[in-house]
Amino acid sequence: MARGQAVRRVDRPVSTVWRAVADHRGIADWGPGMAVEMERDGEPDPAGVGAIRVITGPGVRIREEITAFEPERRMAYRALSGIPLPGWAGEIELAERDGATTIRWSVTTTAPGTRPIMNAAAHALLFALVRAVRRAGSPAFE
Repeated sequence: MARGQAVRRVDRPVSTVWRAVADHRGIADWGPGMAVEMERDGEPDPAGVGAIRVITGPGVRIREEITAFEPERRMAYRALSGIPLPGWAGEIELAERDGATTIRWSVTTTAPGTRPIMNAAAHALLFALVRAVRRAGSPAFE
């Protein structure tokens, strides 16, 4: 199994970060040409466990299922289709301290020899999330 991980601290409260993490449709704002549709809601929270999101973009159609959902703490997901790496899964963990939040995004695959790809993916995903969090946490969006 190959694993990639990225960690970043942002000067925003965990509640602001969690809003961006749990807003599946908001992923559409993370990159140009992106769109997200909800195929199925989760239980009991519509964004929670069991939710299936379909992320589309230029040449991409990825279906992911939410497998863990602990508000303001942790969300995990797994790819159902659309990713060429088998066993693709991800996890976002949050920890707040002194009004700032540390975000840890991990991605895994069962494909051997893909650790550099997984690290690059984790960093790219975290970069997009942090950018969304900073926009959402600005006074114009509060």
